[in-house]
Amino acid sequence: MSQSQYVGIDLHKRRSVIVRMDAAGERLSCTRIVNDPVALAAEVAKAGAEPEVVLEATYSWYWAVDVLNDYGATVHLAHPLGVKGFGYRRVKNDERDASDLCDLLRMGRLPEAWAAPPEVRELRELVRQRQKLVQRRSGIKAQVHAVLGKLGIHVPVSDLFGVAGPALLDKAPLGPLYGERVAALVRLIEAHDAEITSIDRTLSAALADDPGYRAIQVIPGVGPILGAIFVAEIGDVSRFPSPGHLTSWAGLTPRHRESDATVRRGRITKQGSPIVRWAAVEAAQNAPRATFLKEDYRRIVERRGCRPIAKVAVARKIVTLVFYGLRDGEIRCLQEAAA
Repeated sequence: MSQSQYVGIDLHKRRSVIVRMDAAGERLSCTRIVNDPVALAAEVAKAGAEPEVVLEATYSWYWAVDVLNDYGATVHLAHPLGVKGFGYRRVKNDERDASDLCDLLRMGRLPEAWAAPPEVRELRELVRQRQKLVQRRSGIKAQVHAVLGKLGIHVPVSDLFGVAGPALLDKAPLGPLYGERVAALVRLIEAHDAEITSIDRTLSAALADDPGYRAIQVIPGVGPILGAIFVAEIGDVSRFPSPGHLTSWAGLTPRHRESDATVRRGRITKQGSPIVRWAAVEAAQNAPRATFLKEDYRRIVERRGCRPIAKVAVARKIVTLVFYGLRDGEIRCLQEAAA
């Protein structure tokens, strides 16, 4: 019976270093390859059938994981924060990084990240692209307001790009040069609107039959867009044993430092998915007034005297409800309250 082998890959943009070890930790080979699916599969094939392979969750890991899965390897994705402890070494190079990953996997001490399947990755790309487009559109709108402010033009409406906004821009005394710039910015806004609408249609069609997606939209403040973000970014919710694990993964739990009799608890960690954290806080802000979430918000503000603390606490409760909605396809506590 052949001895099991472990493969550590230090993956980079153009080249990668691959280290093979046996179960005793003896190095069998160290190879540098130019990133190519055929070259990667050929090098990993030297470890035999179904090898244990580890690589760090860094830039461009998608293609490598797909190649390794197609080959039949057991792929482990190392969490970048968990392997930062090797930074204390005097000498750091790609060969040592790959060897350290291999050693952590061999000893069972590898801090692993979740390797999302291709369909989840595609959803993530959509929601992340949508968020980037919205951010860029907001920046372009701010440029229009800046031009009007330079000219001392007062905007009498709350939304310059709403129903009455275009008519006001047409009548504004901008002059030829400023008018041309504003017209260009408006065209960019319209182009972003079209792309965002297209992504919304794609997400709606992709998640139409997802029971978890429908269930979490019952949560006050969570609509189709925020619901799509939760579904895409969280993925398989069964990988979290409890709602507390999910809120911790989202970076919404307080930082905890303990040594002997000294315990320090600070602000939230913010270690995890920033877009999930943003979506939870956004849902907490958008929750209607006459809901239990807003009541909790007001109660915490009165008790703690701090609105950000109350906002984060409500966001944590929303993520807890999202956990049950994605896991069970329903949120029974909200259904019982409504009944």
